[in-house]
Amino acid sequence: MEEHLILVQEYVDAADRNEYRDWFNRIDVHLAVRVTTIVERIAAGHKAALAPVGEGVSEYKNDTGPGLRIYFGKDGDQLVILLGGGTKRTQSKDIEAAKLLWREYKARKKVAQKAEAETVAKKPTGRKKRK
Repeated sequence: MEEHLILVQEYVDAADRNEYRDWFNRIDVHLAVRVTTIVERIAAGHKAALAPVGEGVSEYKNDTGPGLRIYFGKDGDQLVILLGGGTKRTQSKDIEAAKLLWREYKARKKVAQKAEAETVAKKPTGRKKRK
């Protein structure tokens, strides 16, 4: 089986907050190891425990222990943006927070792409105009 490696990045919002990292830093070491394994599975393209939760956000479920959930959005086929995490108990709140972050991510990306396109359009081509 050929693995399809995916780039996994943590989302840092406009206020320079990283909800995923904040959550990860609060969990105990045993859960952190399990979460790291899950993220590695996501990067390797494993899709068995993935479920869409709406608005382009998905969750990776691990039902052992507290029922770990990792929330993310896919930007194309090769980029996953980690948005947050939680447990089955906090699932509803965590999903809404992830959807909000995903909307912000997409809006910021659109603005950045527009600015880049404008910069490219203004860049001189290096050709001299003929008189």
